[in-house]
Amino acid sequence: MGETETEPDGYVICIRNDGYQASLEPRKVYRTLPDTLAAKHLQIRVIDESGEDYLYPNHYFVEVDLPGLVKEAIRNAA
Repeated sequence: MGETETEPDGYVICIRNDGYQASLEPRKVYRTLPDTLAAKHLQIRVIDESGEDYLYPNHYFVEVDLPGLVKEAIRNAA
């Protein structure tokens, strides 16, 4: 895993999946993990369909700010 910080996990919506059709679904919400080294290379660390975290181009996603109850529900559903 890359250089990470202690900030909380984030959430993004996938807006494209070119070359990653088996790993990413457009319009789906994904959990992210902080990775400052990846960000320097215009990438984002996402927990994908495999349940593992991988790096993807950051322009494949849009960040979303979810209410606390929604974040908790997503975490509990995993």
